[in-house]
Amino acid sequence: MVLKKLASIGRDSEPLELCEISTPRPGTGEVRLRVRACGVCHTELDEIEGRTPPPNLPVVPGHEVVGVVDELGENASRFNIGDRLGVGWIYRSSGSPRENIDDEFVATGRDVNGGYAEYMVVPEMYAHPIPEQFSDEQAAPLLCAGGVGYRALKLSGIGNHQQLGLTGFGGSAHLVLQLAKHLYPDTGIHVFARDEASREFAVSLGATWAGGTTDRAPVPLDAVIDTTPVWKPIVEALLNLRPGGRLVINAIRKEDVDKDYLAHIKYDTHLWMEKEIKTVANVTAGDIAEFLPLAAEVPIRPEVQVYDLEDANSALRELKAGKIRGAKVLKI
Repeated sequence: MVLKKLASIGRDSEPLELCEISTPRPGTGEVRLRVRACGVCHTELDEIEGRTPPPNLPVVPGHEVVGVVDELGENASRFNIGDRLGVGWIYRSSGSPRENIDDEFVATGRDVNGGYAEYMVVPEMYAHPIPEQFSDEQAAPLLCAGGVGYRALKLSGIGNHQQLGLTGFGGSAHLVLQLAKHLYPDTGIHVFARDEASREFAVSLGATWAGGTTDRAPVPLDAVIDTTPVWKPIVEALLNLRPGGRLVINAIRKEDVDKDYLAHIKYDTHLWMEKEIKTVANVTAGDIAEFLPLAAEVPIRPEVQVYDLEDANSALRELKAGKIRGAKVLKI
């Protein structure tokens, strides 16, 4: 499924086109994957609608990729034919500890072809073994929603016997909740979601409390992780933070649809008392490598809705409309 031009996504949108393209060959230090599944991430909406546009078109989107090695490039020695691997948003970078914010960062499915296809190539240093506990479809959202959620959890500074908030409850937050409960069993987890179904889903996964976007948690929160594409939830989250608390914004881009809500911010109630705001910029290879074994240890159980590759546009339209329970995944 190929993106040939930027477009807004509405009720009848068909931004991606089913095409036959050349089968890629792996270069030096690369492996080729026969793709089995690819998650559908909100960042694809940002790419298609131009908030983080691909530098060149056409391009194959998709950065939550699960596949099997079917060809090795020259000097590729980490993996064998038949190994099941995953690829996340980071396609390649400098390899430094700050590779997620390095100028050399290259994004899968935006800067290079990604996983909405039968085959893709990737540098072997940025491919990751998939634990056997997960099916292809379950593993796909772990590569981005899970990996970047894990990074957001680390950046939140949360620990045991503290109070964590999650605002927005989609592909990433439902994985973070399960991980946080495992790592910090005595920490309260409070979920803010706009619809009742999402709140009920959160409680079923073990949330301490669930309320609406503008509700107040029953206790002040040490940290809140925001996974929404809009502004209202972060403004409201600041009111739930205790003095010295931290808001972590886990989003590649924010939409402008409610940007005027920022005018609600009052310094004395939203920002004062040494509250912090931190953003998550991408994900490192190390985040994914650390997270996948942890996910298997929990074990995290991703909730997925599965679509055929040719139905990618339907999945994107539903994601744009907020029809989300867990994560959406294309079966290739």
